[in-house]
Amino acid sequence: MRRFVTLLKREIQHYFHQPLAYIVLFCFLCITGFIFQLGVGALNGATSQTTVIEAFFDSILLWFPFIVTFPLLTMRLFSEEYKLGTIEPLMTAPVGDLAVVLSKYFGALAFYLILWAPTLLYFVIFHVVTGQSSAQSFSQYFGSYLLLFLVGTFYLSIGCLASSLTSNQIVAAIVSFALICLMFFLSVVTFVFPSADRFLGDVVYYFSTIEHMADFSQGVFDTRPIVLYLSLTLFTLFLTFHIFQHRRWRS
Repeated sequence: MRRFVTLLKREIQHYFHQPLAYIVLFCFLCITGFIFQLGVGALNGATSQTTVIEAFFDSILLWFPFIVTFPLLTMRLFSEEYKLGTIEPLMTAPVGDLAVVLSKYFGALAFYLILWAPTLLYFVIFHVVTGQSSAQSFSQYFGSYLLLFLVGTFYLSIGCLASSLTSNQIVAAIVSFALICLMFFLSVVTFVFPSADRFLGDVVYYFSTIEHMADFSQGVFDTRPIVLYLSLTLFTLFLTFHIFQHRRWRS
């Protein structure tokens, strides 16, 4: 356990020793802040039952910076180690392969949580300035950020998998971006093909991140998305672990 914690600290520190992390954090907060302002502006003076938190998290504009962050956070995890050759001493160190994979994954997850933590200030500032709440109940806050966490765990595992396949960071970023887009845009199949049969609609709804966020941001919880994202995350990390092991023994 102590070795895992040491590796995890190494991964988190590595993020903050690179300017890319600060650039991603700055750009992400600027973009999400602008989207939040647009959502508040759209609700200002309009008669609507939509809360501020729904307007923010249900905005299609939010999903574009959301998707792009995952390739940027994960493309270096294994690829950089392969390219620089630093994976060799790591593989010969007295640490297990599982500890290496999990430390890289949880390091990325920690930075992902740091990325979203400042967005809580948007709702605090809104309440201070207007004297009104951004949501009708605490469950809307909890549900929105819970789903962000669940989707993030899955998409980060995809990024880890892509990075473990190649020593080229750009290739890893492109592969993870393509896979994440493929999973995410399953959500819009029923919008593009509204005449699709009911079975296809049910399947798409089960995998639809947009629909899940629409429910969770209203404080409506469903255990199916929770089981879906956690099981997909575990399966993807399982594949990453075995690919890492294969590359280790092959080298």
